[in-house]
Amino acid sequence: MRDLQFPIQLTFNIGTLSNDFSAVDANGRTMAYVKQKLFKLKEDISIFSDESKTELHYKIKADRWIDWSAAYSMTHADGRELGKIARKGWRSLWKAKYLIIDQHQKEQFTIEEENGWVKVWDNLLGEIPILGLLTGYLFNPSYAVTNLNGRKVVRLKKQASFFGRKFEITKLDTLENDDDERVILGLMMMVLLERRRG
Repeated sequence: MRDLQFPIQLTFNIGTLSNDFSAVDANGRTMAYVKQKLFKLKEDISIFSDESKTELHYKIKADRWIDWSAAYSMTHADGRELGKIARKGWRSLWKAKYLIIDQHQKEQFTIEEENGWVKVWDNLLGEIPILGLLTGYLFNPSYAVTNLNGRKVVRLKKQASFFGRKFEITKLDTLENDDDERVILGLMMMVLLERRRG
């Protein structure tokens, strides 16, 4: 995932049994196909070059069975470590918060939900029959990636869609080349976790 052209669209497939989605850049080029293995005690994510699944680029794996405060290691296909994304446990009850850690085990970025009330209203109205079907159009959370200087560099926003299947990643500031990879992979893992959370 080099020379990324933003914005990047993430679209979940709703016609498959696995939890998977495609990532398409601003030029319409498929830059990744993300597939989560189902029925695994520990999260196991494969990132391929495209839907054909012939070329594996990255793996993301959880460090424990229960994901309350799990860390997810991100590696290249050959096993070289790229970094980790770690959930901030109890803080995630109100606003989702994750840390992106580089390959030297140093905190590099924070991902945080920008408005916790969006998820609260989404969950409350989601329990009301019929009206709950429309929450995918009404409530669309966004998540900001912030560097150590407190500057927002990337934003991920859920797009209005019936099944909550579309997300957009926009770049707000400059990133180094390998930081691009680490941030995008971290956001991909976070989307899988947060989408399941509701």
